[in-house]
Amino acid sequence: MRAHGKVLPEHARGHNRSLVLQTLFHEGTMSRADLSRGTGLTRVTISDLVAELISDGFVLEKGVRESSGGPGKPAILVDLARDEHQIIGMDLSGSSPFTGAVLNLDGEVLVRREVPEPASGDADAALALVIRLARELVAAATRPVLGVGVGSPGVVGADGGVLTAPNYGWADVPLRDVLSAELGLPVVVANDANAAVLAECTLGAAEGDCMLVKIGLGVGAGLIIGGEPVIGRHFAAGEIGHVTVGTDGGPPCVCGRDGCLEAWVAVPGLRRRISDSGDRDTVLRDAGERLGIALAPIVGALDLPEVTLSGPRDLLEGPFADSALETLRHRTLAQFHDGVRVRMTEHGSDIVLRGAAVMVLSERLGVS
Repeated sequence: MRAHGKVLPEHARGHNRSLVLQTLFHEGTMSRADLSRGTGLTRVTISDLVAELISDGFVLEKGVRESSGGPGKPAILVDLARDEHQIIGMDLSGSSPFTGAVLNLDGEVLVRREVPEPASGDADAALALVIRLARELVAAATRPVLGVGVGSPGVVGADGGVLTAPNYGWADVPLRDVLSAELGLPVVVANDANAAVLAECTLGAAEGDCMLVKIGLGVGAGLIIGGEPVIGRHFAAGEIGHVTVGTDGGPPCVCGRDGCLEAWVAVPGLRRRISDSGDRDTVLRDAGERLGIALAPIVGALDLPEVTLSGPRDLLEGPFADSALETLRHRTLAQFHDGVRVRMTEHGSDIVLRGAAVMVLSERLGVS
């Protein structure tokens, strides 16, 4: 949640501190006078907050602005201390090994690590590997660690516990508390698609309302509407993978039904059907059409300007995305939705790692 303006006195200090950090994060190097104008806070308040943030190691002075020839001393410039703290990000969502990274405050990956995924359904082994990866990443950090962010498959509660992640055999696993106790650091855990959409909106090309569909071992979506993540009453907003897309049957799904979106578009099934049929473009167009069927009512209900896809480019770009867009436009009102776009994220496979970093920035500094 971004800080946008002044609030009640009892909350003002923390809010205004976040407002300064938020402004520097997005605007870059500024003078104290620039910060005062940009935030609406008085120069005295800005001077006090900047001094505090410099002492805490989150802001640094960058020298003086080049003189414009006017009267007075040149302004001293300040910026976020982007390399003085580091963040641990972890992505548990793929069909490849568990991955993690040490990132700076801009979400840039500095160090990568990975561990092999355990056998499907082995809950204890999966948790042990997550702890092992987290320890390796903390050991690889070269600056104080601000916190640990984790993008997990499945449904994640407000307390950072994984309510269910069937592929790992997890049910009511208190992942945040376990990692925090093991590492002695603040930990934030969210669904992987919810983490990914934060990266797209904070560090990517998305503007305004945003929906990101993450396609990998499963299918999920993250939504940000009016600047707020949409989580849902049961923490399951965006769980579109088991929406049935059509009444004509379809591939069998692991949930026991036929024709779920996940059965049509998840990466393992797509690759298998391409291999079996030998007709890559037809398989991808069929799968893209099913995604468009699922997206149309969401776009229609929320009036979204675009949908971002995250997953393997070799599968999702081209016939898949084109078919999804064509179906989406065909099934919504042309007057309002002919301009809707379906595009690939530019974050590639790092999107959950970078989203995990944004989660930590938001939780610890109020920056997003």
